[in-house]
Amino acid sequence: MSPILFKLYGKYLTKEASEGSRDFEITGQAIRTVKYANDLVLVTKENVVLQSMTERLTEIGRCYGMGSNVPKAKVMRISRQLFPIQIMIDKKQLDNIEYFNYLGNMITNDARCTWEIKFKIAMAKAAFNNKKIILTSITDLNLRKKLVKCYNWSTALYDVETWTILETDQKYLGRFEMWCWRRMEKMSWTNHVRNGKELHTARRRGISYTQHV
Repeated sequence: MSPILFKLYGKYLTKEASEGSRDFEITGQAIRTVKYANDLVLVTKENVVLQSMTERLTEIGRCYGMGSNVPKAKVMRISRQLFPIQIMIDKKQLDNIEYFNYLGNMITNDARCTWEIKFKIAMAKAAFNNKKIILTSITDLNLRKKLVKCYNWSTALYDVETWTILETDQKYLGRFEMWCWRRMEKMSWTNHVRNGKELHTARRRGISYTQHV
């Protein structure tokens, strides 16, 4: 019963704490909180509103016998003007952060996806290296291509539908594509083979990853 009661308490105390607040809206619908398991994010446009919601959440939480973990609580301002904001809980100021990882997504204070794309590419490279023996072996090329698409590109492109991709981000993904292909073919940079020629050869052999972006 404990997890169920926790979810019920969390639902109703956040509802009471944010009741009447319509500071942030999307298509006419007020967005006050983002919740998952024991994580809670308060969303507002104004510092004053956020402070008020935080105080109400803390006060009502105590009525439910629940407290806030102040050392773990953080605040982030998403704006082109990257100056810190002051939000207090029990007279303690929350730390301002530049990014946080939420459900596998890297949310940054500049609202861009570059950091997340680099993070996902790093994870995909690590996944490739974990299977390097298989992916660079003499195993059938079509099979290795399927493995890369399944394990590596699914990692690199997770949640891609939420990205706003800039030209520089496309270059990062393009470089990762060539990184995968060159290692599958054991093509060293000392061979002096240009990416254009290598990519043309790869596509003639039926391999193209950028179509998934």
